[in-house]
Amino acid sequence: MTERNEMAGNLYTALWRSIVVTMRTFWRVVRQLFHETTGALFGLFAAWAAFAAWKQWRNRPTLWILVFAVAYAIMMAIFAFAAFRRARRVR
Repeated sequence: MTERNEMAGNLYTALWRSIVVTMRTFWRVVRQLFHETTGALFGLFAAWAAFAAWKQWRNRPTLWILVFAVAYAIMMAIFAFAAFRRARRVR
């Protein structure tokens, strides 16, 4: 009877450890996917702003709108780069 209780205790310990390892891995994957998705969205915003700046430049360049669009595109590109960099560093 003692061997059976000892085996059940070992089984529960092993099961708990496997759950903990699985949850750690799952959390790491979720965090990495979050950073990659955020980086992709920031990249889309940067491309949209760059296209808006190009359209503004082509049609009738109003300086303050052009500067705002370029600054926004640069800022979003930096955010996208930082998000992808963070996704690579998730451990």
